[in-house]
Amino acid sequence: MSLAAAPVRPQQVLADLLPASSATRTRLRDAALVVGGAALTGLAAQLAVPVPGSPVPVTGQTFAALLVGTSLGARRGVLSLLLYAVAGVAGVPWFANGAHGAGLVTFGYILGMVLASAAVGALARRGADRSVWRTAGAMLVGEAVIYAIGVPYLAIAAHLSFGQALSLGFTPYLIGDALKAALAMGLLPAAWKLVARNG
Repeated sequence: MSLAAAPVRPQQVLADLLPASSATRTRLRDAALVVGGAALTGLAAQLAVPVPGSPVPVTGQTFAALLVGTSLGARRGVLSLLLYAVAGVAGVPWFANGAHGAGLVTFGYILGMVLASAAVGALARRGADRSVWRTAGAMLVGEAVIYAIGVPYLAIAAHLSFGQALSLGFTPYLIGDALKAALAMGLLPAAWKLVARNG
């Protein structure tokens, strides 16, 4: 079955192209997407590489969270990342390195991912995921939101100065974030081109 079962319209995100023939099926589809997005984020969080001297590992978590927000849209993206956060606090070991709970000094990054999913999802509704450079801009906005919450939280939770938190929780990740943005720049516009070709 083609994803492009209906014509592609402005203000759609990729998830809107998945067919659902009734209101009930639409709700079931959306629930499955929310759970799937949370699971994808949890799996990606296990791809973790420690950074010497920092409590913040390099993970696939942020990329997955931004991909979820962009492809599902703001509402479903936020619900997905909220499910990920709440389940992790409740004990599901799917934060980075199998961690769970709200007491982690890196928990601010998870809160940032919830807000970032709203931001990139809203931008995707405006077509920000349909071209390479607009996708890059959306990813940079999402990353900025994550750091805007995560770095101050790290400073408070780990009793660091803001400068120390920047050097431990921001600076070492810039190259990795650039690579994630580059991956998204290729992946999301390519998905839209595939939809257009099959439509």
